[in-house]
Amino acid sequence: MKKAFITLLMLISMLNAAQIYATFVVKPIQDANLAFISSGIVDKINVTVGSEVKKGEVLAQLENSDIKAMLEVAKTSYKYAKKDYERQLKIKSLIDEAKFDTVANKYEASKNQLAYQQALYNKTFLRAPFDGVIYAKEIEIGDAVSGMMLKTAFRIQSKTQRKLLLSFDQKNRNIVKIGDIFKYKIDGDGNGYSGKIFKIYPRANLDNRKIKAEVLTKNFIPGLFGDGYIISQIKK
Repeated sequence: MKKAFITLLMLISMLNAAQIYATFVVKPIQDANLAFISSGIVDKINVTVGSEVKKGEVLAQLENSDIKAMLEVAKTSYKYAKKDYERQLKIKSLIDEAKFDTVANKYEASKNQLAYQQALYNKTFLRAPFDGVIYAKEIEIGDAVSGMMLKTAFRIQSKTQRKLLLSFDQKNRNIVKIGDIFKYKIDGDGNGYSGKIFKIYPRANLDNRKIKAEVLTKNFIPGLFGDGYIISQIKK
C-alpha cells in the first residue's frame, strides 16, 4: 500500500513537471588522438583496433638504438661524476673551493644530461593515457613520424563509460537544471532509459539556437543517437 502511494506521488509530480524535448548523440567519457612527439621510424606496434589497454601501457615505439646508446653514456658519466663529487664532498674543507666547485658543476651537469637523455628515450614510446579501447590505428611498422608535424597514430576511448550529449531549445535555458532526469530511447532500441543531467553548457549554438547538456551512461556504442524528454520540476 505504501509503495503504491509513493508511486502515485511520483506520477503526480511528473505530471506537474515540465517536459523538454531533447536529442542526443552518445559520446565516450574520454576520447583522445595519440601521436609521437619525437621523430623517428616506427619499430614496434603492440596493439590494434579493438585492443583493450591499461594506462601507461606501451602501444608502439620508435627505433631508438642510438638514443638508448646515448642514454647509457649519460648514465656512465653520471655514475662517475657522482662518485667524484661524493669523494670531494668528504674533504671539502681541505681542498681549494674552486676545485670543489668544478667537481660539483660536473656532477650537476651530468645529472641534467642524464635527465635529458632519459626524456628523449621515453619519447620514443607511445603510451596509453588512460584505461580504454583502441578504436583507430593509423600507423604501420616502418612509417616515418615527425615531432614537428604530429600525425595521429591511434585513437583511444574509455572502455564502457559514456555520456549523452544532449541538445535542447534555448528557450528552455531557465527551466533545465543540473540533476534533472532525462528519459530517453536509443534509435533502433525499443527499451527506455533514464539518467541525470550533470553538466549544462554555458552558451547556445548560434547556428541552431540549441543548448547542450550531458548525461552519464554506460556501454552504448559511441555515435548512436536518440531522443527523449528532460523532466524539470520548474513549470514552463
